Amino acid sequence: MSTSATPATKTPRLLLIDSNVFFAKRVGDALKNEGFDVVHNAQTAFALTSLEWDTPVAILCSTNMREMGAFELPKILHADEKTANIPIIAMGEGGGQALMEAFRAGCDDYVDRRLGPEHIATHVRTFLKSHIDGFQPTQMLTTSETALSGSLSHLDLPGVVQMLCHSRNSGALHINANDIDGIIFFEGGDISHAEAGDLIGDDAVVRIVKRCNGLETGVYKFIPGVETTTRTVLRSATDLMLDALRQVDEGDHDDEQDMAEGEA
Repeated sequence: MSTSATPATKTPRLLLIDSNVFFAKRVGDALKNEGFDVVHNAQTAFALTSLEWDTPVAILCSTNMREMGAFELPKILHADEKTANIPIIAMGEGGGQALMEAFRAGCDDYVDRRLGPEHIATHVRTFLKSHIDGFQPTQMLTTSETALSGSLSHLDLPGVVQMLCHSRNSGALHINANDIDGIIFFEGGDISHAEAGDLIGDDAVVRIVKRCNGLETGVYKFIPGVETTTRTVLRSATDLMLDALRQVDEGDHDDEQDMAEGEA
């Protein structure tokens, strides 16, 4: 009696572009531990030649490449329908300012390489689970099948918002951090309404993101299916995230100027 073998599930292939071979080896090993088949290339132009016949589930590319980095990729890939839908995750060392640049350039996500290979690999897995499978709260929270919750020290608020938008979720995201007690409503992946203290709409979203930036003690909780009859948010989530992070960056710059003037 013969038995037929069940075809093995294909391991998702991820293209890693980074000129630092030693660092790329460590990141690649961490990604393999997360279940990815990693293809590393130290030259962006050469890596792009393989996309049509060996399409990866995503591209993780450094921002500091000598010839072509992550910020230059979206314009090239989006111009070709065969590669337009490949997610691009930028990997750099610029903090909030680099996150703004990544979104402006058209990248799908950004991760700070200074946080280490294990963090990068976990970040990539979480992003792709949202991007490919749709956001599934039960995979991240065992105590409830109807809510997602977590600490802002593990996943920053812009990352949570982008995750919910990419997966086209509907529901309410509650945020509690320091003096912020806010709520952001999503409808099919778009932000529809927000409240934070005496503010509503776009201004409320910007305030929530600004006040939560860099916090280690804040928490969030997402309740799927919760609806609001009021629509107060008119701008896109990406636009609002960029606005908030720009204001954070300008605030830091003003603080540095004040300190310099005080010392003078």
